[in-house]
Amino acid sequence: MNIHFRDVQTGSVEARAVIEIAEGVFLNEVTILNLEGEIVVEFPMKSFVGKSRRTHYIEIVTFEDNDKRTLWELEIKNAYREWRKTNQKVLVYEDK
Repeated sequence: MNIHFRDVQTGSVEARAVIEIAEGVFLNEVTILNLEGEIVVEFPMKSFVGKSRRTHYIEIVTFEDNDKRTLWELEIKNAYREWRKTNQKVLVYEDK
């Protein structure tokens, strides 16, 4: 699995990832979050408003069991940590 990260400097979002899940098949918009010091992987979701005007969410990527999801998350987290070692965050502040 090839994973390419793009740095994001917005709130708790650390980076976005594009994952090549098979040759020429990519999964976009996987989000790497930093929630209270813990790295969390968030897979893309589709949302829609139902007849009752409630917003419903559907996971785009589904796993046959929780173990497979956990393995994917661990692999993505490890790849992110390795990427972050060579791509340190640069904080930019403006003088006002």
